[in-house]
Amino acid sequence: MSKSIHNLNKERLQQLRRALYNFEPRMVQRELQKCFATDAKVQLAYPFENLEGAEGLFVQAYEPLHQAIPDLERRDYIVMAGSAGDGTDWVGCGGYYTGSFEQSWLDIPATGHQVAMRYHEFFRMEQGQVVEVQALWDIPEVMMQAGAWPMVPSLGREWHVPGPASQDGLVTSPWDAGQADASLKLVGDMLASLGNYKDGGVEAMQLEKYWHPRSSWYGPSGIGTGRGIQGFRNWHQIPFLNAMPNRVGSVAKGKGYLFGDGDYVGFTAWPGMQMTISDGGWLGIAPANQEVTMRSLDFWRCENGMIRENWVLVDLLDVYRQIGVDVFARMREFNKARR
Repeated sequence: MSKSIHNLNKERLQQLRRALYNFEPRMVQRELQKCFATDAKVQLAYPFENLEGAEGLFVQAYEPLHQAIPDLERRDYIVMAGSAGDGTDWVGCGGYYTGSFEQSWLDIPATGHQVAMRYHEFFRMEQGQVVEVQALWDIPEVMMQAGAWPMVPSLGREWHVPGPASQDGLVTSPWDAGQADASLKLVGDMLASLGNYKDGGVEAMQLEKYWHPRSSWYGPSGIGTGRGIQGFRNWHQIPFLNAMPNRVGSVAKGKGYLFGDGDYVGFTAWPGMQMTISDGGWLGIAPANQEVTMRSLDFWRCENGMIRENWVLVDLLDVYRQIGVDVFARMREFNKARR
């Protein structure tokens, strides 16, 4: 039995993932060059933005991170793959970078202690090579661990977000179209139901129909985790929708990339949402009808026909940038007396 393209694509990234786990610069650089097409498009969270292929990713992102964390290692807890609606093939990886934070990075003061930074990294594959990357690193998480976060406190729980409770996030079983489609339908129906908010409010979304009673919503640092539907609503959804009731996701507009693998569904878009900050405060932002877009990269885990876990990263630094707030400048002001 021949392997599916999705299993082959995951295998194609194995050596790069192993090199990033035992981070040795020359090995990482070599594996990046082997995996990436020469003209690969690389998009990384603010302040990195658009990088020039494998070399740009290594020189501008990985090298400085490794200098700050000399024993840098990457730990995946989700690796899944599938085809999006437009026929493109993707591999989605979620996990965290960790090691001892020995030197400042992006002016975030070093702590000398172990640090962890979540990532969601999505790779579009063609003929066994990476041709596009859409990736978010949770840089605010590093600021918080360094005691240097200069913005408002989170409503949700800030903690070391876990991998899947089912311990099966590294999907290595043969790709099953039927199972992937079932997971995609569940998540797709849930996302479509979110659009009912415009006419019927929060209750019209029928979250209980899709979300497990013990679900966990693992939001980005700056928003935090919510437990169950009530926690999700209290600590993220209601403040978010109150402030930006006209938000539109890329899925609703037929854009973005939604794909399934077993019980897992991944979503990426650049950006993934657009909205206007028109009412109520959100993340300490005063409403002044600011139009913003939002990069949001997600994973869902389905269990017995319900969504049990949802990992979400949002490029909050880019949102602040769009409304003229330089989080890095504020951080430097808050911490300029530190030694």
